[in-house]
Amino acid sequence: MAEKDEKKAEKKPSYSAKDIYVLEGLEPVRKRPGMYIGSTGVDGLHHLIWEVVDNSIDEAMAGHAKHIRVELLPDNKVAVTDDGRGIPVEVHAQTKKSALETVLTTLHAGGKFGGESYKVSGGLHGVGVSVVCALSVWLRAEVSRDGGVYEQEYERGVPKTKVKKIGSSKSTGTKIIFQPDHTIFSETKFDLKRIVDHLRRQAFLTKGIAIEIIDSRGEVPVYHGFCFDGGLASFLRYLSRSEKSLLDNLFYVDKQQNDMGVEVAFVYNDEYESKELSFANNIYTPDGGMHMTGFRSALTRTLNEYARSNNLLKKEDDGFTGDDVREGLTVIVSVKLREPQFEGQTKARLGNTEARTAVESVVGESLKDFLERNSSDARRIIEKSLLAVKARKAAKAAKDMVLRKGVLEGLTLPGKLADCTSRSPEDSELFIVEGDSAGGSAKSGRDRRTQAILPLKGKILNVEKSRIDKMLINKEIKALVVAIGTAIAESFDISKLRYHKIIIMTDADVDGAHIRTLLLTLFYRYFREIIDAGHLYIAQPPLFKVQAGKSFRYVFNEGAKDKAIDELQALKKERQAASAKKKAKGEEVEVTDAENTEEVSLETGDGRMKGIFVQRYKGLGEMNPQQLWETTMDPEARVLKLVEVGDATEADRLFSVLMGETVEPRKKFIQAHALSVKNLDI
Repeated sequence: MAEKDEKKAEKKPSYSAKDIYVLEGLEPVRKRPGMYIGSTGVDGLHHLIWEVVDNSIDEAMAGHAKHIRVELLPDNKVAVTDDGRGIPVEVHAQTKKSALETVLTTLHAGGKFGGESYKVSGGLHGVGVSVVCALSVWLRAEVSRDGGVYEQEYERGVPKTKVKKIGSSKSTGTKIIFQPDHTIFSETKFDLKRIVDHLRRQAFLTKGIAIEIIDSRGEVPVYHGFCFDGGLASFLRYLSRSEKSLLDNLFYVDKQQNDMGVEVAFVYNDEYESKELSFANNIYTPDGGMHMTGFRSALTRTLNEYARSNNLLKKEDDGFTGDDVREGLTVIVSVKLREPQFEGQTKARLGNTEARTAVESVVGESLKDFLERNSSDARRIIEKSLLAVKARKAAKAAKDMVLRKGVLEGLTLPGKLADCTSRSPEDSELFIVEGDSAGGSAKSGRDRRTQAILPLKGKILNVEKSRIDKMLINKEIKALVVAIGTAIAESFDISKLRYHKIIIMTDADVDGAHIRTLLLTLFYRYFREIIDAGHLYIAQPPLFKVQAGKSFRYVFNEGAKDKAIDELQALKKERQAASAKKKAKGEEVEVTDAENTEEVSLETGDGRMKGIFVQRYKGLGEMNPQQLWETTMDPEARVLKLVEVGDATEADRLFSVLMGETVEPRKKFIQAHALSVKNLDI
């Protein structure tokens, strides 16, 4: 007994000074890369490029660089070159190493923490290029400055050579070539489109900077080049290229206010939604912040003042709200300031109060002048805002009717909803199903404790073409709003969401895809927080059932179908071989359906192929409840796709193109993508 106790004591883990590990240099980055670049997936991989490019952009914003070149090279290498001042190479007094080595191998080392080197900078934490060095299997820095060209190489953050002069140069600049570490990243292949989209935006935000992208990975290099002297005005035209503008002139201002750069551009279109983009030192702030608050305040105040002074608003009217004046608005706000204060690790919101004051002052003054000089545009803006006021009042009445009905009936849920018995949102799922037939199968096959079914009759209203007052009259949308429990518009409250998994389950055909798109449009425009919180999913019903006797596979595409046929054919041959052995030994053999199946080609139309039965499901209603449960609803076996918004700007544009009023952009989109369509039902 004593021996056992001693052994237990020996196995007990120790916790003393020797168990405290100190990670030196760039070890923390390699140990926990996600803390520095967000992830080790595709997003984190591309973040390496952004970190290096950000340094070059900072040189451009400081007025020292005009050209940036990004080259995608074979073996997943990337080279980023700029014509800035070049990273210093002399010995650093504090580290006793060259400044170049210090910057590349030391966290929080750079010229952005004090002094006058960078008055405006996006990379304020000083971890950028050192993190790239740490997470690269190989990196080489080439610096041109002080009449010479200097070079140093690194492996996984460790210098492999000393800084050495390799030539002379009359120009200045920095070139960083790196190869991501395949032991860190799950994928090391760079996506050209993602890079082009990101660097195009940076070119818009940095007026006059020339950015080149060269993809040299294939036999023929692919080249992209950007340079926009128009700044945000050019950016706005690019974002609004698929929309019909209400104005003859877009609003644009670029001014310095209290040592802060303020650049704003906006235009109105004939849509109902507003699109707002904001940036601080070229960093995208998706949650806005003080700079966006300043813009909204100036816009609302100035338009109200103009409307009243020109007798376009009656004295007894309450005036425009912020939502009224932002209907159909597309705006970009960019500020460049010395000490940006971001809220949260992701820099999603700008917290500097002085940014609000600066933007409000600049926009208020410039907008007043714009309205006076462009009276026809001013009148169109006021007329659209007046229409928004009427729609708001009508929508409020319609919404109140919907919500009041729910309250008066004790929050009675729609009659067509087959609710689950669980009252825990975390455990509850809502399946939005197409049609009564599929709804019937889903209701019979579900887990009644956790799964609710809401069948929709036909195609719901396209909310991209309708205001909220018309939307809430639609019976199907009204039923959905009441079922999910969050209310809508300004009354939306995600804490009241009744199901933490909302699953769109439509047929795998053209009609099903259309209904799915209509529902996605509804959620994107009016329930975006549900998407952002990770509560919206798309079910993946199988396209085929492949069966040989008692063995079968449910598969989701043509390739999987062919693989399943091969697997079942191989299984059939194994069984036949085993039966032959038993027969040879005189043993009794059980004859299966698969072995008795007549081998007929699929072309005969009876769905049989070499003893394999292939059934294609055109709709969920073709499945019996058990099949629907096994393939699409069983949490242990189903496939769900989480709906996420990767690029909100592009998502917004595509919804406008595909679902909006204007036909021409949709026609062009269809023509451009016609050849890439697969599995189109005719």
